[in-house]
Amino acid sequence: MGLPAAALCDPAPAPRAPAIGDVVRWPAVQLLGGTSLASPAPGQHASVVVFFSTTCPFCARHNVHVQKLSESAHGLPLRVLGVAQDRNADHVRTYLGRRGLGFDVSMDQLALHSALSLMKGIPLTCVIDRQQRLREVIRGEMFESDVLGLAKWARA
Repeated sequence: MGLPAAALCDPAPAPRAPAIGDVVRWPAVQLLGGTSLASPAPGQHASVVVFFSTTCPFCARHNVHVQKLSESAHGLPLRVLGVAQDRNADHVRTYLGRRGLGFDVSMDQLALHSALSLMKGIPLTCVIDRQQRLREVIRGEMFESDVLGLAKWARA
């Protein structure tokens, strides 16, 4: 027996892009090291999530600033997460090591894009405040001072 005719005619609704101010529904995310990333509780910490590719020269420069943010935010309630848009985990690990990047990285790009932004382009930086609300979505390479300024969300 087949599907009802109505089911064949009604297309599935398109995924809704998260809007600024929406509460983020964190998906299950695996880090490159194999550990699972826990969803933060409201008030726990802010997050800066950067989508990048190992082949993108703009991402390479941007990630240097993201590393500085990660280092300068030590002790602040701020999580820095990179999301590699690559297929080979070993290649990503090599890229991170060669560039001295020590922030957490996941390859769960589809789940994180769905939760944070459907915007295309890299680098793509998403900022979530301590109450787990999406606050900024920034496409493109940023200046160092602008990336470092994202720490303000950990203080808010």
